[in-house]
Amino acid sequence: MSSNDAVNITGFASVPEFARGLVRDLRVRWALEEAGVAYQAKLLAQGEQKGPENLRVQPFGQVPAFGEGRIEMFETGAIVLHIGENCETLLPKDPAARARATSWVFAALNSVEPYLTQIAAIDIFHAGEAWTRERRPQVEASARERLGLLADWLGDRDYLEDEFTAGDLMMTTVLRILRHTTLVTERPLLAAYQARCEARPAFQRALAAQLADFAAND
Repeated sequence: MSSNDAVNITGFASVPEFARGLVRDLRVRWALEEAGVAYQAKLLAQGEQKGPENLRVQPFGQVPAFGEGRIEMFETGAIVLHIGENCETLLPKDPAARARATSWVFAALNSVEPYLTQIAAIDIFHAGEAWTRERRPQVEASARERLGLLADWLGDRDYLEDEFTAGDLMMTTVLRILRHTTLVTERPLLAAYQARCEARPAFQRALAAQLADFAAND
């Protein structure tokens, strides 16, 4: 990342209480905090994300988008990896360790998150609908399987690999999706892992900044 270009990200000015601390700009804020990169947040009102200005940089009308000089990006995995190019905490210099960290970023997004977001969608957006009575147990079983495999991998490790990386950052934000359930907390290994990552000062700063933006717009 260039030290001469200001970094800008988009987020929401306000979201319902259940979503606070889960909106995906948190991932980018955390990565920037780990990298020691200052940024400015452009806060969008609900609906503005679908407007032409945001669609120009985020084709699906979501947040966050990321800007750094001529570089414009979307999708949190891509943004975090971009930030990690110049942050050895996120992406180690050793090629083998960097490859593993990159693999875990994609694993969090592709092999874990889809299973967990299905539970959140049912519980939060479709609670009480008739079709969920049969569907939710199936979705929960699939999520439990993924969480079990993740816990098996962790074993007695502190992190997914030898040190904290972008893979842990992404995996932790994915596990947070289930905070309205006990699916993570009932697995001591995963609960301790999530708490360990969330205790990092960079995470605490990122979370505080996101929550402060919401509070300022209440």
